[in-house]
Amino acid sequence: MGMRDTLYNSITTVVILCILSGGVMAAETEKPLTLQESIELVLKQSVIIHAAREGVTGAEAQKKEALTGFLPKLSTSYNYSRLNEAPTFLFPGVPPLIPRTVMTTGTRDNYYWTLEAKQPIFAGGGILANYEVNSLGMDIAKMDELATIQDIIQEVKVAYFHIIKAEKILEVAVQSVTQLKAHRDMSQHFFDVGMIPRNDLLHAEVELANGLQYLVRSENGVEMAKSRLNTILRRGIDTPIKVEDLLMREPFEKSLAECLRVAMENRPEIKAYALKVEQAKNMVKLARSEYFPNVNVVGNYTRFGDEPGVSGSPYRDQESWYVMAVANWNFWEWGKTKNRVDLSRSRENQISDALTNIRDQITLEVKNAYLLLREAEKQLGVSKKAVEQAEENYRISVERYKEQVATSTDVLDAQTLLTRAKSDYTNALGDMNISRAKLERAMGVHPEREKYPMSTQR
Repeated sequence: MGMRDTLYNSITTVVILCILSGGVMAAETEKPLTLQESIELVLKQSVIIHAAREGVTGAEAQKKEALTGFLPKLSTSYNYSRLNEAPTFLFPGVPPLIPRTVMTTGTRDNYYWTLEAKQPIFAGGGILANYEVNSLGMDIAKMDELATIQDIIQEVKVAYFHIIKAEKILEVAVQSVTQLKAHRDMSQHFFDVGMIPRNDLLHAEVELANGLQYLVRSENGVEMAKSRLNTILRRGIDTPIKVEDLLMREPFEKSLAECLRVAMENRPEIKAYALKVEQAKNMVKLARSEYFPNVNVVGNYTRFGDEPGVSGSPYRDQESWYVMAVANWNFWEWGKTKNRVDLSRSRENQISDALTNIRDQITLEVKNAYLLLREAEKQLGVSKKAVEQAEENYRISVERYKEQVATSTDVLDAQTLLTRAKSDYTNALGDMNISRAKLERAMGVHPEREKYPMSTQR
């Protein structure tokens, strides 16, 4: 019996020491990773943010491409043609003084080098509308990038707070095992002197085993939380990580109405859809431009020759040039332009409806996040009082058990209530900070945002 108890105590001690020593070694060897450092790292490492920034770069290139529509276009060409025979002209002559004869008027080998400039003068507003469409497209891409950054920052903050929460749960589990082991040792002593029955000792041993299982699950929870943050930061999944305790206990001060106002002003999704509405209006203008003619000024310079050097020939001048104005107007295409305009107006209406819908969805998102935060704050206050009462209940139960005026079951029940109360408090504290991070994202603001570079601030 004594050997089995000694072995059981040794195993329990080894489990606790292994878990605690891991935390101590990590504390000694690993510098804490701050939340600010985590956000800076993810902004550099995240492929999702990189993809969003590439979208901005692509949209900027499209804007520059659209700008070229205002500028003259230059082109050049070099041609060679060979005729089956040299061009001739039959001269009837002036009989009898000048006989009829065949005169050569050209060469079989003909080389042309042409340089042409074309400047748009009028396009029915299509060039300007196309530029506005692409300019707004770049602004939309920046809003999409900002939304992506805010999503990633929220993920980092939530993962960071989950680690703190899991570590606090682990502390509760360690304290619980320590208390259960102390009670089990006391019960063993009382059983050895015949003060309690064997069932009470077995009950204490079973609860200690359950406490050890809870301890192992808590340790696993810490490891999973750390793996999640490492994955978001694109570090090795098993990279050691230590975080700072940043969980705030102060209540959130803003009202729901203020949160909604801030969200309507700051959410990049709303700004993006508002820009899309403006973009759709310019798409209508672009489609309507096809009702009008296109007017261009064309300048042409040509060099000719019967050899590759285009140095002229006996029959034709080496150089020629001209300037002309060209107007093109497709005035009848069986309603093609009208249908295209109708399509653009329909898309404008669709995006306007989408803007209204996104505002409604964000309003709901903000309210839900706000209510969850208030719920967590209330739970935190309740659970804090519960912890104080549970600690006092446990202290009294232990003292009464020492005097043998309370049973082992009373102590174990008190210890279970204490563990549950501490766990509830830790969960409420963690949930309050997580809910606050989600509310900040729903409002479209982050206290850290101005500290980090992004395309929207360039």
